[in-house]
Amino acid sequence: MAIPDDKQLRELAQALGQRLKDNRDYVVTAESCTGGWIAKSLTDIAGSSEWFDCGMAAYSYEAKQALLGVQPQTLETHGAVSRETVIEMVSGALVNSGATVAVAVTGIAGPGGGSEDKPVGTVWIGWKRRGGYARAQVFHFDGDRDAVRRQTVASALRGLDELIN
Repeated sequence: MAIPDDKQLRELAQALGQRLKDNRDYVVTAESCTGGWIAKSLTDIAGSSEWFDCGMAAYSYEAKQALLGVQPQTLETHGAVSRETVIEMVSGALVNSGATVAVAVTGIAGPGGGSEDKPVGTVWIGWKRRGGYARAQVFHFDGDRDAVRRQTVASALRGLDELIN
């Protein structure tokens, strides 16, 4: 995947925002490795209050548990960067918001923090519609911290677009 620049991220967010508005959907974000960048991309669009509910940046285990309802056992057994954790994050984001659709991300943006089984660039993204089942996908992005985060934001936005279409 090519590393998206600011213009490309804005175009993705703008198109998604229009579809959210047209569908009368509201979105919530739950972000770990992107630190609120998905929410920033969405709220950079004028009129986003018509379809953006809220965003949560939760890095620590404690924040994931308190803000998003991630179970301690999930974190202990599978770790923060896992399918199980991102599913609980995206579900918890919907429970704790007024949104109709959610996206959650957790990963290792680097430059440190990676391991043999979860190298830098490993990112889990989850999407869910209220009342539906969560979908999660693992990505292995290349590049430095900024590149990993940009690719994560773009993939999160594209996945939301797929969810609402």
